[in-house]
Amino acid sequence: MAATVNRPVLENGPVAAHRPVDYVWAITRISIGWIFLWAFLDKTFGWGFATPAGKAWISGGSPTTGFLKGTGENALGGFFSSLAGQPWVDWLFMLGLLGIGAALILGVGTRIAAVTGTLMLVLMWAAELPLANNPFLDEHLIYSIVLVGLALANAGATLGLGNLPIVRRTAWLK
Repeated sequence: MAATVNRPVLENGPVAAHRPVDYVWAITRISIGWIFLWAFLDKTFGWGFATPAGKAWISGGSPTTGFLKGTGENALGGFFSSLAGQPWVDWLFMLGLLGIGAALILGVGTRIAAVTGTLMLVLMWAAELPLANNPFLDEHLIYSIVLVGLALANAGATLGLGNLPIVRRTAWLK
């Protein structure tokens, strides 16, 4: 029995061979997915990296309070500080981290993850304005650009579930 190879599908045609750049995009997708998923896990369980155990979400901590309260002196700080610790903001943020991370790691829903991840990152960037180390550019915008690149490169089709028939037939799952 011949082994099958997971290859990206051409837009309306046969399966294409993977190029080295496809693997670079796939590894980038998985890596950024892990950044989002790790943030969710650490904030949920307080594993002591960015979130101490006592401030974990499951211990009654708010995953948004630390960051948003710290924006009070920034240009849009009044708005963002007012959101800190609100349960609906915590839930949206945490579901966003989990969904974006899982989608990117699995390679399914990469386009949705790119849009929602970009929105989340641009909001975080806006909360920090004015930036301390650069007039306008920081890692939030760089990650946003990379997320758009992942979606445009169909990065879920390499080393991911993006080649499943249901994903190929259903545009919003790509």
